Amino acid sequence: MKKLYYAALVYMALGLAGGLYYRDLTKANDFTGQTQLGVVHTHLLVLGMFFFLIMILFERAFALSKSRLFGWFFWIYNAGLVMTVTIMTVHGTLTVLGKTSGAALAGIAGLGHILLTVALILFFVCLRGRLFPKSAEDAADRPAVADGSAVA
Repeated sequence: MKKLYYAALVYMALGLAGGLYYRDLTKANDFTGQTQLGVVHTHLLVLGMFFFLIMILFERAFALSKSRLFGWFFWIYNAGLVMTVTIMTVHGTLTVLGKTSGAALAGIAGLGHILLTVALILFFVCLRGRLFPKSAEDAADRPAVADGSAVA
């Protein structure tokens, strides 16, 4: 659960920094057009901070980290999000500076989105395994709810 908390915390800091970077870069360059920098802030806060805060609730309720695929989900999701947001930042910065970005950036951004997709599929596989356990051992592994019964 600490891993999820620290991931949320890091993405909160990055999201706030991304908003500050967008505001200051566009202001310093008198830029008034559209740029991907405008959505870096929200991507980091929603796909990073809020997602991992919600994951803490899922972890508390279903012990998702006990799934053998959870580690794969966690690291692939983070790699995909960091890759996607980094390319958005580079592309947005180039737009503000009046430069063009090549096809390589679009390809890397696509790879980041593919990693996010794979990670989300892994998340749902983990969640399904914890919601509908195949064995009594897996069912006994799940946390109990407040009234003392097992999570059904």
